[in-house]
Amino acid sequence: MLQHNIETFLACDSEYEEARLVIFGAPFDSTTSYRPGTRFGPAAIRHESYGIETYSPYQDKDLEDHAIFDSGDLELCFGSSEKALEAIEERTNTILEDGKFPLMIGGEHLVTLGAMRAAVKRHPDLHVIHFDAHADLRDEYLGANLSHACVLRRCHDLLGDGRIHQFCIRSGEREEFRFASEHTDMHKFNFDGLSEVVADLKAKNVPIYFTIDLDCLDPGYFPGTGTPEAGGVSFPDLLDAILTVKEANVIAADLNELAPNLDQSGASTALACKITRELMLALL
Repeated sequence: MLQHNIETFLACDSEYEEARLVIFGAPFDSTTSYRPGTRFGPAAIRHESYGIETYSPYQDKDLEDHAIFDSGDLELCFGSSEKALEAIEERTNTILEDGKFPLMIGGEHLVTLGAMRAAVKRHPDLHVIHFDAHADLRDEYLGANLSHACVLRRCHDLLGDGRIHQFCIRSGEREEFRFASEHTDMHKFNFDGLSEVVADLKAKNVPIYFTIDLDCLDPGYFPGTGTPEAGGVSFPDLLDAILTVKEANVIAADLNELAPNLDQSGASTALACKITRELMLALL
């Protein structure tokens, strides 16, 4: 049984046994390719969440009306990506095994692979909905095939063709886009086509892993990330997309790539907190 965390995300202080949704942090950034700092993201989101309300006027829902358990941040091995992924997989599997919904807060995007490994073992027909500025489809980066630049390629290794649906992608090597044209369902630059994809997946009732790299947001709104990429979406765009995805059979989710040290104003962290709240309420 998981134990109480000392500092919880806003209103996420229910008992584990009664919780429908369980959040946990994966503070890992050892493969970050540009500016590090996402290891500080989960704690920053948790700490700064007290600057927002529990109530969402967008959804007319309140966190206080739901049983949510915050199990805190994992203590991950920074010297071994594989050991870190094993710990994330173990925590995700525990939550799924207990019939609860896991919501992971990263960390760099590689952490998604650990949670995905647990999810696909329980749901072999799993699909992924992926919001990101970057394709993350490199087979290796600087000789490493476990990198945040390779995470969706490693997910493809698990799932195969046609089961990864990518949105907002606006950066990557030419070979990544060529790979996507043959193996993934990539929608560049924005959320065009999302409603149709969600409707199709909902009709088939396939399980969905939902991963949000916060750098899908334009750096004008969200500068506090390790690899900012101009041309991104706004908060209302992202919120509308989250509310679209919630209609599908989402069985696990994450959001990642906040580096709070890279935005001393705190605006990026405040935005990440609000997205976390909206994501939780949408999935409950």
